[in-house]
Amino acid sequence: MYRSIFSAALVVLAALMAPASALAGSVYLNGVRIDGLTNQKFEKATVRIDEKGDIHIEAVGYKVTTSTVAVQPAPAPVAPPPAPAATAPAPVAPPAPVAPARGPEAPPSLTQRYWLVTDQSVPGMTEYDFDLYINSKWIRKLRNNEEQVITEITRYLQPGKNTILFSAHKVSAGDRKSFSPQHYFKVIIGEGNIGGDNVMIDNAIIKFQRTAADTKDDSEEFTLTTR
Repeated sequence: MYRSIFSAALVVLAALMAPASALAGSVYLNGVRIDGLTNQKFEKATVRIDEKGDIHIEAVGYKVTTSTVAVQPAPAPVAPPPAPAATAPAPVAPPAPVAPARGPEAPPSLTQRYWLVTDQSVPGMTEYDFDLYINSKWIRKLRNNEEQVITEITRYLQPGKNTILFSAHKVSAGDRKSFSPQHYFKVIIGEGNIGGDNVMIDNAIIKFQRTAADTKDDSEEFTLTTR
């Protein structure tokens, strides 16, 4: 038995000591052929001879540089950076309360009431009709042959400045009824109140008038500032 082991050892030693040209196989380091490489030492290596006679050396930490046919230790693996220490999440401030959306505000209301009153010395003698416009909107016609008109116009007005326009039209047909400036047709707009069946104008703001002596169609614009 000892003779057989000794004989096998001599065979392996003879194979390793034989010239490279006499060997049938090649030498591989970590799978890379290194025939002709000399003067190297591998630590913690595993040597395997395959069925073709090729010698395979598995050595952890070595790599082959094919351009120079040299063996260099593989760079040591770089340890991953330590994981950052767990920190408690920063407290998150609650969202600021959102004010509820506000709807459109109601327009301010007027504190005064506004009235229109007509006055004629003799109805129908001026032969003038008036068209009334408030803020460019036609409101009504005031006729010279009708009785006195007393009407509230507050609902047509807006807070602040308002435009009042009177357009006068001569409506005589045939012979004129009068040429006298004493025959007038007057319109008054102002602040007032109603008491019983009577309207009292406390502050007359606008006055528009034409007489029988006038003949032309014309118009006049006023500014009424309400409160």
